[in-house]
Amino acid sequence: LRTHQWCFILFNVLLFHVLLFGADLLEQYFLRSLPLSYTDAKTLEIRERARKLDMDPLKANLSYAVSSAATCSDQEIFLLVLVCSSPENRTRRNVIRQTWGNVTDTRGYAVLTRFALGKPASVTTQLEINEESQKHRDIIEGSFIDSPETQTQKMLMSVEWTVTFCPHARYILKTDEDMFVSMPSLAGYLLSLTQLEDIYIGRVIHQGVPDRDPESPGFVPIHQYSEEFYPDYCDGSAFVISQDVARKVYVAAKEVPVSVPPDIFVAICAKKAGITPIHSSRFSGEKHISYNRCCYKFIFTSSNMKEDELFKDWKETKNGKDCSL
Repeated sequence: LRTHQWCFILFNVLLFHVLLFGADLLEQYFLRSLPLSYTDAKTLEIRERARKLDMDPLKANLSYAVSSAATCSDQEIFLLVLVCSSPENRTRRNVIRQTWGNVTDTRGYAVLTRFALGKPASVTTQLEINEESQKHRDIIEGSFIDSPETQTQKMLMSVEWTVTFCPHARYILKTDEDMFVSMPSLAGYLLSLTQLEDIYIGRVIHQGVPDRDPESPGFVPIHQYSEEFYPDYCDGSAFVISQDVARKVYVAAKEVPVSVPPDIFVAICAKKAGITPIHSSRFSGEKHISYNRCCYKFIFTSSNMKEDELFKDWKETKNGKDCSL
């Protein structure tokens, strides 16, 4: 091939990658929300109350009675992973325990994985959960019945458990049980951050619209949330907050209705505390990323993972050789 032909091929390759990743890069670097102002008196009050939060009284006055054999180390945890799980999905939890949830150390920093769930409707399932909890000691179980309508309560319970029983966790990853999580990739990113507080990172959704359909499971009455759009929020399939954000969300939560979806709930609390979400296209949101070993070493999450896919993908990304740029 002649020089001009090679140049034409190179141009097309570059154009392909610009089109492929351009939208996410634009979101990440040009559509980022402006930082919120701390001059609002209510915002300053929430931040100050969060800073002075006393843990001991919290343990005796939990909003949701938690039945849990799960513990958290008194030593610093770099990343606490909270997996929102359905009570009946014991098989799925075992798959996570054998794959990415089995990571206890990444780049020399401690990682801890816990499962958050509500109570099952079945007594038989409850007995199975009791047995599972005693065996693995990694289940946080709320006093409410687990259902689509109580997912925000599960989120609030998770935040409450974190600030009460795991205050030494530097970062908290909230994720769902159908996700693949690349622990080394995520840890490397978190270690590179220069901002140490107000960390609220995920796939940011702009101008989300409340569901006003009374027949819909996600219905939000206008008297519960009257704005036309939701504040910018991180997709609920997976996002990371720092410990100080967990405390601020906990303090602000008392004035936010639990009738809104869980990811919106966190965003409203964050906004009240003067926290702006940070976008990263390496969180897939609700998208399933087609498997490629090097791609999976780079992204943080992929959604809608089947159990056999988790085993295969985790084994290959864990043991495979490094990837070049």
